This record gives sequence, C-alpha cells and structure tokens, in this order.
Amino acid sequence: MNEDVLDELAGALFRTFARFEYALKAAGFHCGDGEAKADWTAFAKSIPTVFDDPQDDGVKEAVAYILAHPPKKQVVAGGLLGWAVADPGNSPRSDQALVYVRRVRNNLFHGGKFNGRWIEPQRSEELLRHSLAVLRACLEASAKVRAAYDG
Repeated sequence: MNEDVLDELAGALFRTFARFEYALKAAGFHCGDGEAKADWTAFAKSIPTVFDDPQDDGVKEAVAYILAHPPKKQVVAGGLLGWAVADPGNSPRSDQALVYVRRVRNNLFHGGKFNGRWIEPQRSEELLRHSLAVLRACLEASAKVRAAYDG
C-alpha cells in the first residue's frame, strides 16, 4: 500500500468534510441558535434516494461498502484504547451511512487510524475513498448545500 495515496486521500477527506460541514450549516442544516453545529440527521433525511436508490455505480458501491463494513468507534476499556462496534440503531440508511462517514473522519482526525504509520492501510483506503464518494454524492443531491459548498 502506497502511504502517499493514503496521505492524499486523508487530506482530501479533511478538506471536503470541513467545507461540507460549513455548507450544511450555511444551507440551514444546523441545530438552531447557540453552538454552530451541523444537523447531519436532518440533512440525511432530506436526501434518502442517494442511499436507498443510488443511480451511480460508484455511489452504490460506496454506500454498500460503508454499510456492510462500518468503521468501529475508538473507545477506552479498562484503561486501554480499543475499538467497539457502535450501531447507529434504526435510523434511516441515509443517516446510518453519514454517521459512518463522520466516524471515518473522527477516527482519522483524532488519531485512531494513524500514529506515524497507517493502521490497516487497505481498509483505511477503502473507507476514505468511499466516504469521499458519499460526500460528493450528497453534494450532487442537494443544490442548496452544493451552492454553499461552492460559494
């Protein structure tokens, strides 16, 4: 596995995610007055067809992969770092997939997947690629969010 590819994908995910989260808030998908927090669940519910009936084969593959191989959540158990399966419950597919995309970003950003060397590089590459594909499909599905993203 070429670590330069992983580094490039990680940089792309950070840039895309940051702009995307800003765009959500700017497009009205926020949690109201107070802390400027994106309302990912409301957004997910506004674009169910991206996840329920993807027309693009790449998006279909990305959604299927993320839902079938979700990232685990980093936890501390008995004073040691570890990983736990954390199912988002009975939320719509769109919300589940976006919870997992956020978890990919969180695991990467908070050091769960990289500590000087990539941990599980092949899986990390798959999760990064598919997360980017999902975010791009979401942008295509929402003109309002895309306008704020491109703004």
